[in-house]
Amino acid sequence: MSLPALLRIGAFPPVAHALLSQHFTLVPPEEASNAQWAAFQGLVTRSNQRVDPALIDRLPALRVIATCGVGYDGIAVDHARARGVQVTHTPGVLDTAVAELAVGLLLALLRRLPAADAFVRSDRWHREGAFPLGASLAGKRVGIVGLGRIGRAIADRLAPFQVSLAYHGPTDQGLALSYYPNLAAMARDSDILIVCCPGGARTAGIIDAEVLAALGPRGALVNVSRGSVVDEAALVQALQAGTLGAAALDVFQTEPTANAALLALEQVVLAPHIGSATEETRLAMAELATANLQAVLAGKPALTPVP
Repeated sequence: MSLPALLRIGAFPPVAHALLSQHFTLVPPEEASNAQWAAFQGLVTRSNQRVDPALIDRLPALRVIATCGVGYDGIAVDHARARGVQVTHTPGVLDTAVAELAVGLLLALLRRLPAADAFVRSDRWHREGAFPLGASLAGKRVGIVGLGRIGRAIADRLAPFQVSLAYHGPTDQGLALSYYPNLAAMARDSDILIVCCPGGARTAGIIDAEVLAALGPRGALVNVSRGSVVDEAALVQALQAGTLGAAALDVFQTEPTANAALLALEQVVLAPHIGSATEETRLAMAELATANLQAVLAGKPALTPVP
């Protein structure tokens, strides 16, 4: 018995591709026949890919779009819904991995680990002596931008470091953490800002020149959200001018080509959008995406539809 065919947008890690391939025949756009384009009922993608109205309209039989990721700002969700197409994502299963990376990036930034590694490899330790001092995480004031599942996971992992935690978001969640309705005010009262809010129009550019100036010349920015959330030109300017101390970034406005100005800055730690990039997490994401696809194609409610 043949497996149902899905349109596959974007490449998947081997562990995820293998799992999806146990249940579906994955067809990339360049290999799809006209008959397949007319017959595809499901589309599987990743959150760093675009599924625009034109693509959706090429699929007259489409019933479900499943993205392996929590973000869905690259999908034309309203257009899909107008067509009666369900859109699903994979929240919850990647919180741990993204939170781990956020803390790892922060520690790498404060303790200057990439530069320290290069210092040893280039034999500068032998030639120059002691490496410049870094900074401790203990005692720092950390502001979290977006206290959803990932934000809470980050807060849980930072608490043992004896930091002071605050958060900014649309609503006060009534937690023990300090809540700031004004983002710039939280930045003024923070040593570190960690950005983990959703992408999309509502949050585009909210980390702007005002927020960066409020964070200040000794402040550090960590972004594991979306590149669109940070005004990248303002970030580069602040780092170059020394009005912001440092930044650690897993996401960028243009991917996979990062801003060349960022590459030239020593006080920046960069990662290639690897927040969820662990074997365990990518497998769990593929499992949830598969379950969503199977449910919708069987006429049942999706397990995790996008809000």
